[in-house]
Amino acid sequence: MTSYSGLVSKSSRRPRNGLDLHPGLKAYRRSVTTYQISGLAARTGTTPATLRFYEQEGLLPAARSAAGYRVYGEDAAERLEFIADAKRLGLPLTDIRELLAAWDEGECAVLRDRLRPLLEARIADARRRADEAAALIGRLSAALSNLAAPPAAGRCDPGCCLDGTGAAAAVGAAPETDRCLLPADGQARQLAEWRDLLAGARPEPIDGGVRVRLPASAAGRAAALAASEVRCCPFFTFTLHLADGEAILDARAPDGRLPALSALVGIV
Repeated sequence: MTSYSGLVSKSSRRPRNGLDLHPGLKAYRRSVTTYQISGLAARTGTTPATLRFYEQEGLLPAARSAAGYRVYGEDAAERLEFIADAKRLGLPLTDIRELLAAWDEGECAVLRDRLRPLLEARIADARRRADEAAALIGRLSAALSNLAAPPAAGRCDPGCCLDGTGAAAAVGAAPETDRCLLPADGQARQLAEWRDLLAGARPEPIDGGVRVRLPASAAGRAAALAASEVRCCPFFTFTLHLADGEAILDARAPDGRLPALSALVGIV
């Protein structure tokens, strides 16, 4: 009988680390994906400099290899996606760091509770900026309308070309007439523009005319349309200003032209 002293029977084998594998069962080592800094940058469409910056800011931790190289796990790609999404919402890095801490806790409810006030603050800031942009558009449109006037003789003073205080500045440039200078089809198009702009607005009677309150975002369009109206109907006057997030348009006309103004912007 041949002796195989180097073999151990299956029944006498002791499991290692408490793991008892049945005969025929195949076990595989789990593959863990890691990246060095250049690989993670290529994987996520960022740059190594950005990844180093995020590490300095406490947004993207990195392990170190035996050789001292930065090493990232697969979760780093998800973390970078989270950061990119937050930046697209205009959130600063300080807020993103706070959100990442909540995200690391693993509870969606925790993250949402921290995110909600940050988004509300960003919305308020965006609305303020939109109001400022609308006011600027209104001033630019008013200044542009002034350029339709004949140039003054001699040297131009600042108010001649750069006055952006309101659409009424164009009144003096219009030719003196008591009728609309637009042809019938042009009048119809202009009236349709007014109807579209003022849809849903409630006119308020004022001395000699009507006041209309519009969203601040409509200031630029209102200024341009008012300037166009003054050029063809110089008996109308318009002033536009912004207050409390609204664009306030005042339209006035001589007594004999009030019915025309009424037809244009509402009942006077």
